[in-house]
Amino acid sequence: MTELHESAGTGPGDAHFAVFTDRADAAAVARSFARHGSRTLAHASGRPWLVGHWHDDEVRTAHVGDASVAVVGCCPIDVGELRRRTARLRDLAELGQLARSLPGSFHLVAALDGRTRVQGTASGLRLVFHAEIDGVRVAATRADTLADALGLAPDVEELAVRLLWPAPYPLFERSMWRGITAVPPEDALVVGADGRTVRHTRWWTPPEPVRPLEEAAPLIRQALEEAVAARTRQGGVVSSDLSGGLDSTSVCFLADRSPARVVAGTWPGRDPADTDLQWAQRAMRHLPDVEHVVWDADASPLVYDDLLGIDDLLDEPTIGVMDRSRVLHHLPDLAARGSRLHLTGIGGDHVAWCSEAYYHRLLRTSPLLALRQLRGFRALWQWPLGGTVRALADSRPYGAWLADAARRLRDPSPAPVATALGWGMAPRLFDWVTPRAEHMARRALLEAARTASPLHPDRGVHADLEQIRSCTRVIRQWDRMAARAGLPMASPFLDDRVIEACLAVRPGERVSPWRYKPVLSAAMRGIVPEECLRRSNKATASMDAANGLRDHRADLLALWEDSRLEELGLVDGAALRRLALRPASHGLSQAVLYSTIAAEVWLRGLARARSPLPQP
Repeated sequence: MTELHESAGTGPGDAHFAVFTDRADAAAVARSFARHGSRTLAHASGRPWLVGHWHDDEVRTAHVGDASVAVVGCCPIDVGELRRRTARLRDLAELGQLARSLPGSFHLVAALDGRTRVQGTASGLRLVFHAEIDGVRVAATRADTLADALGLAPDVEELAVRLLWPAPYPLFERSMWRGITAVPPEDALVVGADGRTVRHTRWWTPPEPVRPLEEAAPLIRQALEEAVAARTRQGGVVSSDLSGGLDSTSVCFLADRSPARVVAGTWPGRDPADTDLQWAQRAMRHLPDVEHVVWDADASPLVYDDLLGIDDLLDEPTIGVMDRSRVLHHLPDLAARGSRLHLTGIGGDHVAWCSEAYYHRLLRTSPLLALRQLRGFRALWQWPLGGTVRALADSRPYGAWLADAARRLRDPSPAPVATALGWGMAPRLFDWVTPRAEHMARRALLEAARTASPLHPDRGVHADLEQIRSCTRVIRQWDRMAARAGLPMASPFLDDRVIEACLAVRPGERVSPWRYKPVLSAAMRGIVPEECLRRSNKATASMDAANGLRDHRADLLALWEDSRLEELGLVDGAALRRLALRPASHGLSQAVLYSTIAAEVWLRGLARARSPLPQP
């Protein structure tokens, strides 16, 4: 188990807080949120405004007249500029424009004329939740903060939904507790001067994918440069992943151009066919000032390591627990080398590439281009002609697609081409999930189908946004784990400005069967050497996952011996125990354990924290 930093939970990288309006009744509620080690920012009146945990480097505030603004997280704005912006604030709606003008990743909180506005990031990396407590509307950056204050137990139906593989939009963005509302990432929460009235207001809309790559490349480069600079401008020592892939290599080269000294870490895979180390060594020939650390592949944890020992306090189940030990393993050594922040290339796959689902619309708007590219995709991914034609002819709206998926939860997994060219991967339940859980998950899907709209009318944009937001649900939990372990992590590709710059590129130039990540290659030309830009693949951890499943089968068996999910009637514990004893069985090759493990580990974490648990 990873040794925890002595100041676990109080260092940089784990800012979390609740927000209160400037009222006496809200101040009374705020007192119940004060805990050992918590901090408070006050309204101009002296009443509590923000109560929670943060590091001084993560907060900028300004109070000018009746207006107050706080930026919490990573943002390079200085206090003087924030004061000037705050002085010009005449309406809380102007906060959206301020957020869209700043690099980094942060929460933005403002108070004006008694009203309060709270917003996170469009990526979903920083979220907002709210609930009514003693008649007062309270916002928070973590759902469990509100659940603890209300003494709530998680909703069993939400647990059943999280057993879906995968849980589709909008279900995966809901709070795990009934009575706690999640604010969509593209929306801000506004609390009225009465401290009770609330509304969600949209502040972010994805760009239309119409910009030629030649025009977009310098804008993407600038956005990524600013994202990395926001983390490195203070100098000192930072560390960076260097897998040799385009994503981490780009971040590493950008960090090397900053005032910070860089320590690059490469983690070779166990698979003899893994070429990450060779590509990383090519990059290092062009980085003479960077210290290179190569980890011992055989000493690195496998997937599924230490599932029984995880004690992180998380506000939702996350499949990130499967790789927790692998993610945290190298952080203490990097911290010992002086690193104050670890940079990753996570998110590059989600923004520098895109879904082939764009070709559903392109076939109708640019048929010659689409047909030529689709022939290439069919050869690349081995899509059958009949399945490709059926997927392209499928014109179901998103709600109908969700409703159809609800009726097919026990069907075999859909064909890859249907997922690639459709609204996404249709959810499935596996044999160990009980009829009770199936009934609840189906009901939730059908209810969502009646009102749900896609994230964008174009299924390509929808698929990209859903994948980004699914990714950030994992990364926000990894970021909390890393901060607790003593070295915060940051993923510049997941900054809103980087996402916007990439999403604006024409899909025919962003995803192509003929070129690997053409967007990133074009944007990084002149910064990353040409020989490093020529890599056209990436390593996978399939051997580490397969070995982990075999080597940790005793832990998996123990996980199901006293399963909380089984107590709730959501899984068949005997079936899971049989699978744990036979990790190479056909049943596991045709099914996915991740969502079930995530829910079980999360419930165990709640029990350790003595939080209220759901009842059967």
